[in-house]
Amino acid sequence: MELFDLTLIWIVIIGIGVFMYVLMDGFDLGVGILFPFAPSDQARDDLMNSVAPVWDGNETWLILGGAGLLAAFPLVYAVFLPALYIGVFLLLAGLIFRGVAFEFRFKARNSRHWWDRSFAIGSTVAAFAQGAVVGAYIQGFEVEGFSYVGGAFNWLTPFTVMTGLGVVAGYALLGVTWAILKTEGETRDWAYRMAPRLLAVVMGFFILVSIWTPLASEHVSERWFGQVSALWSFPVLTVIVAAWVLAKLRQRRDGLPFVGSMILFALFYFGLLASMWPYAVPPEHTFWDAASDPGSQLFLLLGVLFLLPIIIGYTAWSYWVFRGKIRSGEGYGH
Repeated sequence: MELFDLTLIWIVIIGIGVFMYVLMDGFDLGVGILFPFAPSDQARDDLMNSVAPVWDGNETWLILGGAGLLAAFPLVYAVFLPALYIGVFLLLAGLIFRGVAFEFRFKARNSRHWWDRSFAIGSTVAAFAQGAVVGAYIQGFEVEGFSYVGGAFNWLTPFTVMTGLGVVAGYALLGVTWAILKTEGETRDWAYRMAPRLLAVVMGFFILVSIWTPLASEHVSERWFGQVSALWSFPVLTVIVAAWVLAKLRQRRDGLPFVGSMILFALFYFGLLASMWPYAVPPEHTFWDAASDPGSQLFLLLGVLFLLPIIIGYTAWSYWVFRGKIRSGEGYGH
């Protein structure tokens, strides 16, 4: 009998990695999504400067979650990659494109407006692809044994388009509340005007997802409506937190709307996990079905336990060094 359930430990590690990525890269993708709506070129400079020191480090968590998933749950890769090849390609292409645009925009003069558009498009495509992948996971996959047997575009449905747009709106909310936290003057005033509208859009998608998801997944329907469940606390808490965020926006409390937006995403994330548990490849295979050999899991766990404190320490240090607000044309002030 095993003293520790290695599969459960890996579920926690990968879950934390993906969650940290969603929060951290979510707000800087949101900054890119908001670029076309910024009131001036100086405001766009402020937005980009606010994420310049941390955006690439935020993507470390995607590498941790993705590499850990391959090592600990190879069946997930065996099904997800053939099923979501185009969606994953769009995600990676969007991240690469926005990274290139990020670097070139700082050096460009006459062509800066083209890199602004590139940054916005790359961020939006990456966010949409992430949401579509989540929607495809909820829908489930056509599998025979341990192989995907569906078509290349089976993932693209009205439901996944809706979840993709929902994630775009959610990341934009994270981005605009980050802008409130990190900027001053014209940029912050614009962000305060945008935030209540984006909050309303996000809550609209939340209602739509809550109605549509049980229709798209029989497992989710049974989990939510088969019996009185603690899962109903997630939508109740979501409404309460959204109302709190709106109140803090009206009070112009710079830091609290961003905290509230992160709490909203935490509720969405853990609500999804609770709804789909214990399936790694719905509707048939659980995490334990998809897990690799215990010896492989233990060997890789030793490396992750060494690297994880370094990643956490570096992340905390970088956010501490670049704390404070952006001053237009001057960079960070403390």
